[in-house]
Amino acid sequence: MDIISHLVRLRIIPFLKNWNLLNLLLGAIDIMAITVAFQCAFALNYVNRGRFFFNETRLVKLFLLIMPIWLVILYLIKITEIPRTKRYRVLIVEYLQSTVFILVFLLLFYFVFKLYLISRLFLIEFALFGFLLLLFSRIMEYKVFKFYRSKGYNFINVILIADDSSLPMIENLLSNKEWGYRVIGIFTVSELIKEKYEKSIILLSEEYLSVLNDLMEVDIIDEVLYIKEKPVPSEVRNVIRSCEELGVIFRLKYEGEEFNLTNAIKTNIGEEKYLSFINIPYNSFALAIKNIMDINVSLFMIIILSPVLLALAAIIKITSPGPVIYKQARVGLRGRQFYLYKFRTMVANAEKLREELESENEVDGPVFKIKDDPRVTAIGKSLRKTGLDELPQLFNILKGEMSLIGPRPPLSSETSQYKRWQLRRLSVKPGLSCFWQIKPDRNSIKFEKWMELDLAYIDNWSLRLDFMILIKTVKTVFKRTGL
Repeated sequence: MDIISHLVRLRIIPFLKNWNLLNLLLGAIDIMAITVAFQCAFALNYVNRGRFFFNETRLVKLFLLIMPIWLVILYLIKITEIPRTKRYRVLIVEYLQSTVFILVFLLLFYFVFKLYLISRLFLIEFALFGFLLLLFSRIMEYKVFKFYRSKGYNFINVILIADDSSLPMIENLLSNKEWGYRVIGIFTVSELIKEKYEKSIILLSEEYLSVLNDLMEVDIIDEVLYIKEKPVPSEVRNVIRSCEELGVIFRLKYEGEEFNLTNAIKTNIGEEKYLSFINIPYNSFALAIKNIMDINVSLFMIIILSPVLLALAAIIKITSPGPVIYKQARVGLRGRQFYLYKFRTMVANAEKLREELESENEVDGPVFKIKDDPRVTAIGKSLRKTGLDELPQLFNILKGEMSLIGPRPPLSSETSQYKRWQLRRLSVKPGLSCFWQIKPDRNSIKFEKWMELDLAYIDNWSLRLDFMILIKTVKTVFKRTGL
């Protein structure tokens, strides 16, 4: 673990996570493992044909075919994610499953297309080496992340609803720091739990379970775990309703019984089984594609648009005193704050001048906007009309703080005035563009309608919807309908 400790001390892993490069690195490791497996099988069977398989056109074509298929299979059976509590034997079974799929595909492909010039032993050895190398790389990655989480990084904030039977699970969550769960509070009437944890964890009586509503509104809560031995149906329904309103994940522990609930997903934490109720997009494969698109598209656009970015920066600097980039604290996923980057479109002391202009606010709700805002500079008006002032947010996307498509990130002063149903828009990562952003004369849209558009996006999310919004965003820039 010395190497891993060194990585943590150098903050290499936080750097990779902050810049959204971690998934790219893990994907590259998978690609490398499959490539090395193919090369090892080649070296064993075709030693007389050269040192490397890419000298053989037939084998290169087979490799280029099988590589994406194997990666897709890994995504489909959900083993590309770094697990929090999964046991090694489960990882072995899952990777063995992917290897069997690939081997069957290879053999079918072999006989259907009569690839008799390729050795069947080569295909079997390739699958075996692939299994061993992919499994080894994932186990090493798992170990790195377990150590990383044990140092207090990459944690999930949870609230527990517990009774006497919950003591072993509570102890597991607290002692297994590598799982990355941070217990914020426990609702319970158990004297045993109070005696053991009242000095280290916030404990509240179940009589005040309604306080959970307020707690989830003001604190960063990712999940609520109901770990009582005998669930109280009315209690569970009320908590699920509260969690669904805010987009917080609710997990209900169950033992042995077979449940067939269309709105629940079966998951595990350690050895315990849970029914997870998730009122936000939860197609892991589609979300992985969305994440890959965010990274690749934002990086591509930064490179391609770099002359434009530099030119705009120079114009802003020449035409108006003050910084080129305006950094503003915004509220992101589940209330986490981050600094949003924009090209400065206002005078340098715009925030101080806002107090004098409050009475002229032209939109309802907590948002402040004026059509002919006197604080906006000449170049700023043009940037806002085209939406080019938002381009620096490509760096926010690359850092993983935002997505290409998603609800616009609000100010904390705005979220503090949200109605309860409006808080669910914080349950997904904020975006550079969304439904509101592509509407003509968007600033004339009523605040509640704006919130409804964001929730409609969350409820109807798909990759196709993201693509449609992205295309319309480009049209908005060229048609200059941003104001």
